[in-house]
Amino acid sequence: MTTPEGTTDVIPAPRAVSGTPGPPGRAVPLDRETALWAAPGAGSTERWLRATLGAALGLPLPAGPEDARNSVRLRLDDTLEPEAYRLAAVPGRGVEIRGGSPAGVFWGAQTLRQLLGPDAFRRAPVRPDAAHAVPAGVVEDAPRFRWRGLMLDVARHFLPKDGVLRYVDLMAAHKLNVLHLHLTDDQGWRVEIERYPRLTEVGSWRARTRFGHRASPLWEDKPHGGHYTQDDIREIVAYAAERHVGVVPEIDVPGHSQAAIAAYPELGNTDVVDTSALTVWDDWGINPNVLAPTDTTLRFYEGVFEELLELFPADAAASSVFVHIGGDECPKEQWRASPTAQARVKELGLADEGELQAWFVGHFGRWLSARGRRLIGWDEILEGGLPPGAAVSSWRGYAGGIAAARAGHDVVMCPEQQVYLDHRQAPGEDEPVPIGYVRTLEDVYRFEPVPPGLDADQARRVLGTQANVWTEVMEDSARVDYQVFPRLAAFAEVAWSPLPAPGERDFAGFERRMAAHYRRLDALGVGYRPPAGPRPWQRRPGVLGRPVEGPPPSR
Repeated sequence: MTTPEGTTDVIPAPRAVSGTPGPPGRAVPLDRETALWAAPGAGSTERWLRATLGAALGLPLPAGPEDARNSVRLRLDDTLEPEAYRLAAVPGRGVEIRGGSPAGVFWGAQTLRQLLGPDAFRRAPVRPDAAHAVPAGVVEDAPRFRWRGLMLDVARHFLPKDGVLRYVDLMAAHKLNVLHLHLTDDQGWRVEIERYPRLTEVGSWRARTRFGHRASPLWEDKPHGGHYTQDDIREIVAYAAERHVGVVPEIDVPGHSQAAIAAYPELGNTDVVDTSALTVWDDWGINPNVLAPTDTTLRFYEGVFEELLELFPADAAASSVFVHIGGDECPKEQWRASPTAQARVKELGLADEGELQAWFVGHFGRWLSARGRRLIGWDEILEGGLPPGAAVSSWRGYAGGIAAARAGHDVVMCPEQQVYLDHRQAPGEDEPVPIGYVRTLEDVYRFEPVPPGLDADQARRVLGTQANVWTEVMEDSARVDYQVFPRLAAFAEVAWSPLPAPGERDFAGFERRMAAHYRRLDALGVGYRPPAGPRPWQRRPGVLGRPVEGPPPSR
């Protein structure tokens, strides 16, 4: 467990690692006699260890007495911070994991898995007769931020349910605890709403898809689609909860809504465009077809959110109270040309279409608040003011996060310049569909989520940080893996581990630890980008991107 520098190869790096009294090199064996004991409240980790670690190493991990020799003991300790843990591996006594909450115990179990080596990340034993042991020592750890998120865009390219569950496991392995599901956009509607069946019958598939950035002349001329049934969503949420990951749904309004309008044309600005002729969009960029600011639209989306709240219940996860409403990139041209929209502006006494969008967002902020939930949206929702309790996902750099925190709103920092993982990882021509900024593994590792210029009270408004994975140029799970890893490992350390000193992180030390972590990713079957560059089958020769270092394309 302990190197001469007093560290481990654990990712994200723990706060403190120390040895135990006695000769060096001692270890705690895990074998077929090792028992597993769990105190009340630690049941989810007990189940996970037996199903995951037991299967990987071929160990039964039977339930045993608390004082069994070389047992693994799980217990809660209210002297620790809620997600904190203390893992002690003591020869002759076994392994004890104490957590400040059930989540803390689970994060300690994730560290235990890493300490056992890459074989612990497989689904079945590859060396059935191999000995397994935990190096003696103590790990004391707690997260820096309570929101450690990953946004998966399943609207542009659908990720089947099994792929989502796999990413929940990958997140948990890196101690990330918020899965933000981008469920709707112009290019697809991905969640079943029973009272509005055409949202998935019509809105969940498109006839073709542009292959590459929107400047590309290439098309994939076959239908693309898919959606999650309500039971699929319940399964995803329950699976994530067992791993102490909260799931935040996003239903995008009032822009990014052509798939919904294609299904129900009355939602669009029918006095400006023939919405009955619209189909689910097959291209990328900012779409001009936005929702009409009518009572019909409001009642429709209230119905959508009523079903959504049942599918994504508020539970113990702090993030589960949030519902994301998008609110970004809403062109106003149709509203300016629409007599209906202009009548609404006049009726409400608004100054312009920008205030009309603020009214639209505010309506759902109040609606959600009345039901015990909180609205969160992209930083455009700051324009025109926000209702109390609303939070902001700051994607256009630090400015939105700074403005929100100073205005008394909670913030999740996810600036495109640092943590948009669809952006290319190197400047070379071999990068598949290179778009956006060059953001290397080191760039992500050096990201600082707390914006400069905030005082202590304002800095506390930063709930945490999130990496975003927009999938316009990610046609399947292999492409998602390539863009996400290994950068998600660097991001996880940013989100979890304390900053050693202002502006300082040891990237050389992180790279050394990544040498071990690549073997874990290999065992998990993750198709990451190798440090030397893409493998031949990971490239996309001839598919245009946008290899610029200036402003990146819109999402």
